[in-house]
Amino acid sequence: MKTLVIVIHPDINQSAINRRWVEALNEFPDKFTVHQLYEAYPDEKLDIAAEQRLIEEHDKIIFQFPFYWFNCPPLFKKWLDEVMTYGWAYGSRSGYKMGGKKIALAISLGIDEWEYSPSAKYKYTIEELIRPFELSFEYVKADYRPFFAYYGIELNSSDEWIDKSIPQYLDFLNAF
Repeated sequence: MKTLVIVIHPDINQSAINRRWVEALNEFPDKFTVHQLYEAYPDEKLDIAAEQRLIEEHDKIIFQFPFYWFNCPPLFKKWLDEVMTYGWAYGSRSGYKMGGKKIALAISLGIDEWEYSPSAKYKYTIEELIRPFELSFEYVKADYRPFFAYYGIELNSSDEWIDKSIPQYLDFLNAF
């Protein structure tokens, strides 16, 4: 079964790395369903039923997004609030439609990895900062898996640096 990759980037055409990841994923249409939220919903009005159907049609789901201001883009939060509804995602016998589905995050980060530690500038590990996602997906009984992160984009935005990330990302997805 194909992996659903939900891409949440507010300006994918200006993205150095997320755009390249999408281009790489699109080379394997038999393996990945790429769904770009900001492209599908430029007005940010989600089609809840369509989003829920997409989730139901896939057993493996990746949420791909840039991590800035120590969080996700706003449309991802809106997606969580509006798609993961009572009676569908949790809270009833017919709910838990995400139950058992493998879910992971694929995150691009501008800051270097070492800066995400208790003794560094930003004080917290990336694991600590993304814990709300882990708890949300565990709450709906999904199989939350380890994340993929590619660090240092602000300092290393060369084509070579970005190209280096693509096989790493594809290896992560293929092992998922």
